[in-house]
Amino acid sequence: MVGGGRGAFIGAVHRMAAALDGQIELVCGAFSSDPQKSRDSGKDLFLPEERCYPSYQEMIEHEKSLPEGERMDFVSIVTPNYMHFHPAKMALENGFHVVCDKPLAFSMEEAIMLRDLVKETGLEFALTHNYTGYPMIKEARQRIRGGEIGKIRKIVAEYPQGWLATLVEESGQKQASWRTDPSKSGKAGAMGDIGTHAENLLEYVSGLKITEICAQLNILVEGRRLDDDGNMLLRFDNGAVGVLHASQIAVGEENNLNIRIYGETGGFTWRQMEPNTLIYHTNSERKIVRTGVGDLSESAVAHARIPAGHPEGYLEAFANIYRNFALTLRSRVNGEDPDPLYLDYPGVEDGVRGMAFIETVVESSGSDVKWTPFKNY
Repeated sequence: MVGGGRGAFIGAVHRMAAALDGQIELVCGAFSSDPQKSRDSGKDLFLPEERCYPSYQEMIEHEKSLPEGERMDFVSIVTPNYMHFHPAKMALENGFHVVCDKPLAFSMEEAIMLRDLVKETGLEFALTHNYTGYPMIKEARQRIRGGEIGKIRKIVAEYPQGWLATLVEESGQKQASWRTDPSKSGKAGAMGDIGTHAENLLEYVSGLKITEICAQLNILVEGRRLDDDGNMLLRFDNGAVGVLHASQIAVGEENNLNIRIYGETGGFTWRQMEPNTLIYHTNSERKIVRTGVGDLSESAVAHARIPAGHPEGYLEAFANIYRNFALTLRSRVNGEDPDPLYLDYPGVEDGVRGMAFIETVVESSGSDVKWTPFKNY
């Protein structure tokens, strides 16, 4: 692991998700840019002292020198945005597979370089757009592909949060400080942090691609340097239209990611705050589809983990990405073809598309032209 040391937010989530299925063991790490903090963090996790590295460079170099079977198999990068590219690049160049938190990189140029490197090396790369791991998201995706709601006409995706409703970053709050800092977060604030999740989810579930965007990014808390709110109209490659809004100043909201997809004959609604429920609706009926209950698709069944009627959620969805990545990697190591069911995790192309989404939204928001073509790289 790179990052995720003492005081970090997302590193512990990655570790729990990776450990859930017993397929992945944390064997080493460079947990902080502070060498002593990295060593102390590794000690907290009961790692051998010699595998708690002062830097990711030393970790990759030393692990590569170990015999096959003793060295690490892949690197998980859980740092702020501006620190994704260099460890990912070095890991790939030295023959290590990569799991990386989103967004893929700090800039479009970095994202393209990583995509090219993944293609060149043939190594596995997973991006943790974890919301795609929910069983009911898999179910909606399969039903849409099966034609259950006909041709899609409209998509509405929302991701409101309220934690940045005040100038929290000035209080020294670590997560707020780097997420609102252009030198660490990149071109976008809320839209890069959570808007990209909504974008990835709506394209994943619908199977459609955004072709044009009309966006407005807002800084609604005085003194903030990056957007904390954004609204946009979307056009898709099948002629469908959409609306996406993401906000971190929506007071009282937690992580209320939700998606509504309307087709010619019906629609689906899913909310992250109640992830075990998928609502199928037409003008004459309304059905509740539940995780683990009834005749579900093979994909939904494969990504459900506990008996029906018991809550499963964020960690289990996150773990589905790690499990699928681990099973795919195991197949490759054994010289076998990976099961297509477990090749279902976001990859480097999703990361490039997410960065292109940010580029397009920022350009659209600053333009007087109503529609901005989605930038494809």
